[in-house]
Amino acid sequence: MITGAQMRAARVLLGIDQKTLAGLSGLSVPTIQRMEASSGNVRGVVDSLTKVIEALDRAGVDLIGEGANSATGGRGVRLKANSTKPSNEQQTSATATAEK
Repeated sequence: MITGAQMRAARVLLGIDQKTLAGLSGLSVPTIQRMEASSGNVRGVVDSLTKVIEALDRAGVDLIGEGANSATGGRGVRLKANSTKPSNEQQTSATATAEK
């Protein structure tokens, strides 16, 4: 599971906006907005949630679940050790996809 706060934090770590995340995940901006507005665990279509998680993973974010090994033991996000932010070209392509 992922929380709305984790989604927002992951996006901020990557330096991308909702439009770019929508493009990277193949979802609409309103869907991303609804997911991020969730209090607690994101609720919605499992396929949409899977697409967001996979997009964040490809972009270089580790999502830390409740009880998973981390310094404080809580939920969170972290950049992978060898991560790189999506290039401007990837962000532009993702934005164009989100606008369709």
